[in-house]
Amino acid sequence: MRSSAIGRDVAVPSAQPRSAAASVSHRAAARKKARPAQEAGLKRANFGEGPGLPTLLLLPQLLILLFFFFIPSLRALTQSVLLSDPFGTTVQFVWFDNFKALFANGEYRQSMWVTLLFTVGQNALTLSVALVLAFATDHIIKGRSVYRTIILLPYAIAPAIAGILWAFLFNPAVGPLAHVLHGLGIAWDPNLNPNHALILVTLAASWKHICYDYIFLVVGLLAVPVSLMEAAAVDGAGPIRRFVSIGLPMLGPTVFFLAVMNFIYGFFETFAIIDAVTKGGPAGATNILVYKVYVDGFVNLDLGSSAAQSVLLMSFALLCTLLQFRYFDRKVNYGV
Repeated sequence: MRSSAIGRDVAVPSAQPRSAAASVSHRAAARKKARPAQEAGLKRANFGEGPGLPTLLLLPQLLILLFFFFIPSLRALTQSVLLSDPFGTTVQFVWFDNFKALFANGEYRQSMWVTLLFTVGQNALTLSVALVLAFATDHIIKGRSVYRTIILLPYAIAPAIAGILWAFLFNPAVGPLAHVLHGLGIAWDPNLNPNHALILVTLAASWKHICYDYIFLVVGLLAVPVSLMEAAAVDGAGPIRRFVSIGLPMLGPTVFFLAVMNFIYGFFETFAIIDAVTKGGPAGATNILVYKVYVDGFVNLDLGSSAAQSVLLMSFALLCTLLQFRYFDRKVNYGV
């Protein structure tokens, strides 16, 4: 009896800490399980309880979107179904007559065709030259930073200044590059020849935007594993073969992103270049959609037609972006 009692006296105190330790470990495991997984190298950010501080931090960007995107977009949608005089004293609701008149207008259809040619040409030229420059500077050892700085200089120039610069260089009377073309037997005159004018604005817009593409392509080349390039070099592949077979496929996501951004740039951000170089001429050869919106709305004071054109322009940009994602995104390899 004493031995059993002693056994009970000894067993009871030793069992109590074991159960307490099991309870503590269970609570620790529960807290660890409830804690969200965090990737290595990332720090957690805590903005407190409730949406107050996050909303306050997002408020400046939300206000910018509200006043410079949502309200103007709503105003354009409203104006596109209205017909008003230049001073806005009489307003008439006309449903979709503004859109019907645009598609029946041969000048507007020509502007759509010019915009497509200009945007595709600018996109192809910008990407091609940026790829060549990124490949060239990636293989330069001495003075690489100097070359990169020189290539990035046009990005600091305003679009209107870039347009004036190219208009002077190719001016048929005093332009030095125009004199070179004349010496080669080319009757260069963008003031009279529609094809010359379209080529000139395409070159100017591409030159201004090459820097943007170049930045992303250089960073993308830095992310290509060096081991793959070294292995290809050991197998006898030259620099161009290594770039085409290894570097370029791994730049697929970057090239696809730049193609989308170049289309957006061609649709919306080339107004200043067109206005400085050709003002939409000659004979509407460079009158792209974004410039026609300005001419009809602020020069001819046809507010309803201008608003309808802006809505169609946004729709065309969205359609081109969706088509690119639909048919080209599946061909991009996102794996390393």
